[in-house]
Amino acid sequence: MLSLVLIWAASWPVIKIGVGQIPPIWYGCLRYAIAALILFGLLTARGEFALPPPSDLPFVVVSGALQMAAYSALTGLALTILPPGRASVLAFSTPIVVAPLAAWRLGEDLNPRMVAGVLIGCAGTAVIASPSFTAIGKQTIAYAMLMTAATAWAVTIVTVRGHRFASSALSLAPWQMLIAAILLLPMAVSVEGTLPAISPLGAATLVYVAPVATAFAYWAVVEAGRRFAASTMSMALLATPGIGLLISAAVLKEPINASLVMGVVLTAAGIRLTIATKQG
Repeated sequence: MLSLVLIWAASWPVIKIGVGQIPPIWYGCLRYAIAALILFGLLTARGEFALPPPSDLPFVVVSGALQMAAYSALTGLALTILPPGRASVLAFSTPIVVAPLAAWRLGEDLNPRMVAGVLIGCAGTAVIASPSFTAIGKQTIAYAMLMTAATAWAVTIVTVRGHRFASSALSLAPWQMLIAAILLLPMAVSVEGTLPAISPLGAATLVYVAPVATAFAYWAVVEAGRRFAASTMSMALLATPGIGLLISAAVLKEPINASLVMGVVLTAAGIRLTIATKQG
């Protein structure tokens, strides 16, 4: 679990460097194609390779399209504009979006504590994005992309909530990643043109992001989820954007000012309230 938090935290500045070398949609396509091949190889070696059963196909398609393809494309495009630490906080604000979405779509209880968590979290995201409020420009669009990415992940969570899986999460993961890569490929070609030559630095970031921060991390989150309580997992993963911000400040010299710190604290508090409420 510790390795998972550190790997995902470090992935944000690494992806920031990567999308500076490789067009962001192409980057997401390559990331998921490589990760899918690695997991297909792992499952084959373990004798667990299998086609997804029909009952799990809707989850595979929705997750591959929204949680992976849309999320990676939007965050990658946003990272060409914004620093990675600030971006990671907003991209990890999914629980704030899940709460009202689940109440509207699934009829789940939206009690006062959860409402407070959503409002506090929204205030935090507004404070983080406040430097862009003076003029509508690229930064404003980038923040909107990050919140759309968080919403895409939230829609996935709400869509599959209550689904009874016939296969393990690990056996479905490469199929989700394959769908993401297939969806991103025509998008990359139409928006960014043919894949340019990949620089050694761009390739080095993919060596980390695809096998480690995608293939291994997905396996790690499944295994950790089997061994730790949901509350423990939630609190551990909540540390990811904060650690990512510190790594980004140290490696890429991302400035940390008072508004950013306040926004991080408010967003984290809002997420913690919504998570604690749902678990309670």
